[in-house]
Amino acid sequence: MDSLFIVFEGIDGSGTSTQARLLKDYFINKSMKAIVTSEPSEGPVGNLIRQAMKQRTFFTNDKQHFDQQMAYLFSADRHDHLYNDVDGVFKKMEDGFQVISTRYFFSSYAYHSDTPEDLELVKTLNAKFPNPDIVIYIDNPVDISLKRISQRSVQDIYENEEKLKKVKARYEQIFSEYQGTMLKVSGNLGLAETHKEIVDFLEGKYFDKC
Repeated sequence: MDSLFIVFEGIDGSGTSTQARLLKDYFINKSMKAIVTSEPSEGPVGNLIRQAMKQRTFFTNDKQHFDQQMAYLFSADRHDHLYNDVDGVFKKMEDGFQVISTRYFFSSYAYHSDTPEDLELVKTLNAKFPNPDIVIYIDNPVDISLKRISQRSVQDIYENEEKLKKVKARYEQIFSEYQGTMLKVSGNLGLAETHKEIVDFLEGKYFDKC
């Protein structure tokens, strides 16, 4: 199989990180190199975003201004995530890795576009980023996500019912219009069942390469 850039998306608490790790293990068991990465990344801008999301670094109490600041920072982090020469997505793909990312520019559309003005900003900032080879959207109910989030030792600023309901609605609109290759998976499935659906999709689409 050629190197792929695979993106998992979903509201917080959807299980994207768990499914990304399971998919990495699947590739490794097939004797393929694979890594899991994420946005915000582990790079310098990504670390600033993580601190802001946990409110360890304070920017503003204005929710719209905060979303706009995050939109700018995420686009800067995304460029670094894709193109840096140390561990960027395309560097890893050139080295033969299957690259699996939890979150990509779809998250900016979902989380940072509360107003038409903000949507235009997000569109402009992300216009030149390429589509992933595959996006896997885990469609998780908000109540289940909230139960999972409540068990975390630290919650970030977006992990609340009001925000997640808005984000889920925007995800549904985004992916109803998306023209790239994608798989929508129900978040109500068990871990193994969800993983199998993802693997079946990949093997069906890339069967001659697996």
